[in-house]
Amino acid sequence: MSMIHSRQQTYAGIDKEEHHGMTMTGRIIRDAWVFGLLPEGEGFAGKGAGDLQNLFEAVHKAWEPYGQLPSRLPTDLAQRHARIHAEAVARAKSMGWSAELGDDD
Repeated sequence: MSMIHSRQQTYAGIDKEEHHGMTMTGRIIRDAWVFGLLPEGEGFAGKGAGDLQNLFEAVHKAWEPYGQLPSRLPTDLAQRHARIHAEAVARAKSMGWSAELGDDD
């Protein structure tokens, strides 16, 4: 779920997501931080669907040389990726998110 507000047609921001950023959109934003496409911590709030699509495409292109696999990243990017995603998981868990799928998932 991309969390685009229907009235405003803008993204609420990674820190306002229902699942605390543990969504496809959240992952794309974090990967944009990894590759330097967005400043780390930039939550993308207020951006529209077109902006999200452009970011998705830029992140996809940045991953291409590495086969979309974190294990193929150079050491500096691999370390940044591991740190950013581990911090996101820890933050989401501290806010009540669970990696376990419930009966409704």
